[in-house]
Amino acid sequence: MSNTMRGQVAIAGVGETAYYKRGEAPESEFKLALDAIIAACTDAGIAPQDVDGFASYSNDRSDPSHLSAALGCKELRFANMQWGGGGGGASAAVANAAAAIHAGIADTVVVFRALAQGQFGRFGQGLRRNTIAGDFAHTIPYGVMSPAQMFAMKVVRFMHDHGVAQAALRAISLACYHHAQANPRAIMYGRPLDEQSYDDSRWIVKPFHLYDCCLENDGAAAMILVSAQRAKDMPNKPCYVLGAVAGSQYRAGASVHNTPDYASSSFKTLAPRLYDMARVQPKDIDVLQSYENFTGGVLMSIVEHGFCEPDACNEFFVKENFISPTGGLPLNTSGGNLAECYMHGLGLNLEAVRQIRGESTSQVKGADVSMVISGPMVTPVSSCIFGSEATL
Repeated sequence: MSNTMRGQVAIAGVGETAYYKRGEAPESEFKLALDAIIAACTDAGIAPQDVDGFASYSNDRSDPSHLSAALGCKELRFANMQWGGGGGGASAAVANAAAAIHAGIADTVVVFRALAQGQFGRFGQGLRRNTIAGDFAHTIPYGVMSPAQMFAMKVVRFMHDHGVAQAALRAISLACYHHAQANPRAIMYGRPLDEQSYDDSRWIVKPFHLYDCCLENDGAAAMILVSAQRAKDMPNKPCYVLGAVAGSQYRAGASVHNTPDYASSSFKTLAPRLYDMARVQPKDIDVLQSYENFTGGVLMSIVEHGFCEPDACNEFFVKENFISPTGGLPLNTSGGNLAECYMHGLGLNLEAVRQIRGESTSQVKGADVSMVISGPMVTPVSSCIFGSEATL
């Protein structure tokens, strides 16, 4: 066996529920998770009872022991949660699941994420408490309360340092909404966005307009991972894990906005490890799915993964460059967190698989290498690269 996971594990199935506006799901979070897992098993051509491992992130509330019991799984061999990082854990959960299969700990692992905000409260809202302790005591009393405010400061610093114009952020949003118009699953399907509407939309916190901010949704998504050998005998075209890594650079987790490399999306040390494992370079990536909590995180992530120099953002970040199938770097081809749905980023991983399988609603012709960037500006973050059989 290889001393890395490259090509040793494959995505055999993907599944998801319908997506709802936050708080409007008609079913419980646990039921949504089950529905997505069953859909992924059906896509993979396996029985839910054959699942023997579960991997999730960001404190998903659907406990693997309960999921295993509800699905009637024959045995539970692996149960893993990626600590911290919010949406930075999506590709890390893929890495953990792949590692478990590669090491022989489990045979059939599902990566999943579920949200039902009507049941547990609004996910992206600032804290509302009578007392504030810890890190938040240094920020919330002074008005830094929401994720948009916390991340805007990093983006403003980056844009100032490198002379980045607002139009660069707008290009990301326009590309996501463009792709959503081809995707009937997307929340923003049938609701196109143009430059004037973006410019006229209200500020949330500068530099973020309304359309720079992700959606807030209920629903669930899931992926089935198996060994590469098993995947060859399953119904779908195998999508191989070429690389999957997590982490962050020196003192990225320093509290109270005190990291020394402040204007960063936290991928500077991670990206070289990812490319080394996958044995590809930025020029080899056919299509990119980059997590957008806010467009500024996409900007910095693309730079830190080597697609663009910091001082060249104004030229690189134009809508035409990100549009499938003609753009140089097709981006968020399902609509992403901005326009398909916000399933804490796992929908981006599903779309990356669809591109390799040739099933995207905005398909990139001949897509053999598909990348996912998960959770910029948090820590730890993660990324993964999927490939077709031609890449092995």
